[in-house]
Amino acid sequence: MGGQRRHIGVAERRARLALRHRLAGTARAAAPEEVAGSLVALHGTDPATVYLALGARLADSGKTVSEVERALYEDRTLVRMHGMRHTVFVFPTGLAAVVHSSTGLAIAAKARAGLIKDLTTGSDGRLTAEWLAEVETSALAALARRGQATVNELTRDEPRLREQFTYGAGKKYESPQAVSSRLMRVLGVEGRVVRGRPLGAWTSSQFRWAVAPPHPELAPAEAQSELLGRWLAACGPATEADLKWWTGWKVTDVRKALSAAGAVAVSLDDGVTGYVADGDEGPVAGPAEPWAALLPGLDPTAMGWQERDWYLAPSLRAPLFDGSGNVGPTVWWNGRVVGGWAQRDGEIVWRLLDADGVGREARAAIDVEAARLSAWVGATRITPRFRTPLERELTSA
Repeated sequence: MGGQRRHIGVAERRARLALRHRLAGTARAAAPEEVAGSLVALHGTDPATVYLALGARLADSGKTVSEVERALYEDRTLVRMHGMRHTVFVFPTGLAAVVHSSTGLAIAAKARAGLIKDLTTGSDGRLTAEWLAEVETSALAALARRGQATVNELTRDEPRLREQFTYGAGKKYESPQAVSSRLMRVLGVEGRVVRGRPLGAWTSSQFRWAVAPPHPELAPAEAQSELLGRWLAACGPATEADLKWWTGWKVTDVRKALSAAGAVAVSLDDGVTGYVADGDEGPVAGPAEPWAALLPGLDPTAMGWQERDWYLAPSLRAPLFDGSGNVGPTVWWNGRVVGGWAQRDGEIVWRLLDADGVGREARAAIDVEAARLSAWVGATRITPRFRTPLERELTSA
């Protein structure tokens, strides 16, 4: 090629997305572990997102709830833990060490320092770093004995977790905080505990805690190279801005990881430079059949890139995103977002926002996906944690 970069246009980017994100019918997976491995990470802030994102990609969506619970809570092949941008994700358990070393260590150090500062200043020195070390050792031992436990259960084993301190003393946002809630969050960021089985249904946001599975300590640079390489295999081509946004790293760390992973530069539309994984610069043909998908709020495909114009028209952002940039439920046709959906009185309803090229075949395919989703969700009520204008409108219509 004489050094000339290969161009990857919108059509091929959508083809890669269809296959690698397991959205085309022929690309659907047999088990949640396959989906998580393909996507690298699923947003876990909203518990329902994990199930809905996996269900959309499973060949047998009727087994979604039982299969996800098996993977998360019985076999522990998937783990819910803090990762990029101080956000909770679900990863393959084998990736825990990579995520923790590449992104968690720096965040954890700040979280630990912040807790100790708030604890000591907010208790007039009554609670100290040494005191906290004793309490967390005791709490972790109690958690190990129980296997999984709520914070309330842990406070019965270690009453000192009930101690309170004042957060932001003298400020407008001054408020009392319990040691238990802050400590468990810090231990989660440090990779020492993970979220376990929820209290109630699979949509519940109240979780038990469990001791994190053991994993090796990796050099941060090695872990960053590994994580970036995996993400490019799933989402490449991506721009440097996409990578910085998704990882939450400094741009210097992104560039070092790109070099270490052997990423290959390609050209995108409008002369933009993108990157693909080493050996992945060859052409990719799309799926043989057209496809539709109903994806949940915070889905890893809809949230996968910072620069989204190649699959989401700018005019659709206002109705489909909340004020903080969280995407709501989306309707897809052949690699682009064409509308949104919601659950109203137990029924899955959807609306087109971009009807260009969405004919009778597309509408029929979307109806099939809506029926498939409704069949496995059943009587469970779904309300996205981050509500968006179109989802609210569809719900109340």
